Amino acid sequence: MTNQTFSDRDLAVLWHPCTQMKDHESFPIIPIKRGQGVWLEDFEGNHYLDAISSWWVNLFGHANPALNIALKDQLDTLEHVIFAGFTHKSAVKLAEKLIEITPEGLSRCFYADNGSSAVEVALKMSFHYWRNRGQTQKTRFITLENSYHGETLGALAVGNVPLYKDTYAPLLMDVITVPGPDCYYREPGESWAHYSSRRFSLMEQTLQQYAESVSAVIIEPLVQCAGNMRMYDPIYLKLLRTACDKYNVHLIADEIAVGFGRTGTLFACEQAEIRPDFMCLSKGLTGGYLALSAVLTTNEVYQAFYDDYQKLTAFLHSHSYTGNALACRAGLATIEIFQEQNILENNRKLSKIMGEAAARFKDHPHVAEVRQTGMIVAIEMVKDKRTWEPYPWQERRGLKVYQHALSKGVLLRPLGNVIYFMPPYIISEEELWLIADVAWEALERAVKN
Repeated sequence: MTNQTFSDRDLAVLWHPCTQMKDHESFPIIPIKRGQGVWLEDFEGNHYLDAISSWWVNLFGHANPALNIALKDQLDTLEHVIFAGFTHKSAVKLAEKLIEITPEGLSRCFYADNGSSAVEVALKMSFHYWRNRGQTQKTRFITLENSYHGETLGALAVGNVPLYKDTYAPLLMDVITVPGPDCYYREPGESWAHYSSRRFSLMEQTLQQYAESVSAVIIEPLVQCAGNMRMYDPIYLKLLRTACDKYNVHLIADEIAVGFGRTGTLFACEQAEIRPDFMCLSKGLTGGYLALSAVLTTNEVYQAFYDDYQKLTAFLHSHSYTGNALACRAGLATIEIFQEQNILENNRKLSKIMGEAAARFKDHPHVAEVRQTGMIVAIEMVKDKRTWEPYPWQERRGLKVYQHALSKGVLLRPLGNVIYFMPPYIISEEELWLIADVAWEALERAVKN
């Protein structure tokens, strides 16, 4: 079997996500035969270093032995059971572990299928909480400029990336959008902490004005990943937690992309020493193996729904595969790897090497900024370094980076004009330098007229 054979079969029947399918008339889909560690292999023996963790989900490499063993064991015992009125060992143990490792006070776990679904759960729980408490006027949500929380309609509504949102605007609920703490726009010489603190005044004003009608603020802690990997200081989260308490508004932390060690701590909220009212988890939760998400919340929220059935206060939200046994076992094995292998300490060493490997990009005439939070490095391509004038999006310079990198055996998938590295945690120092070398070559080609 050749790559072309599978590519042709694919294009005859499939419709891929986040893709203009017409692009594949000139640039073929790459069929993957197997994965091992940080490497993917196609049907013709070509190898690709997965520098983006297959959309930020794969933490410990493809075909990870520990995860494989756990799933094989689970498969021989129980694959799935209805989660209404039934339970099973892996779901219980995973929930216990999540409550143990997330910020203190998050004591209830609600499972869903994916990141967007987790956001939907958190939004509905927050809204329904206030309704059950008799504060039916609290129906609105505050979100940040440039935010992204998924692509189901509720999650899309509280996001702010026009590329994903604008087309569906007539279908979406109205939200309040606040200018964010994105440190890309700080003044020359200004620290991340100072800029993030200064920008918080805009959120404070909004909460003061709308608190009576607001259910929750939703935020991606530290990194707006789909929003071009823009970053900010933990001080913003600390100020936001205090303000949400002051104005009696819930705080939803969308840690779907940044949770499980990606920012340098197990969860990004830890760096601000805060506890949200709802924490949404997915992506790395199962180590990149299976779709699963979880919403962690407080006993106070849980108790607002706990009553006689006739009161109609129950949270009647469900997914057919809620608490799937295979997915829960993968999640449990993922947490066990963190606890047994000292992953966070090793990540700190890897992130230092990532920073060193990316340092040369700072002086490139078409790079405005190189920024880093933990195991995420982003390189912002611009047309003019002096003015930070961006390349027109229609020129698709990032696509040129993607294509050249693939030809050199590295999977990079820039966000617009932003090249980023977000590799699995098992990557070696040599492989990190390979990513940087290939990215440099790709950047050089992409910026040529």
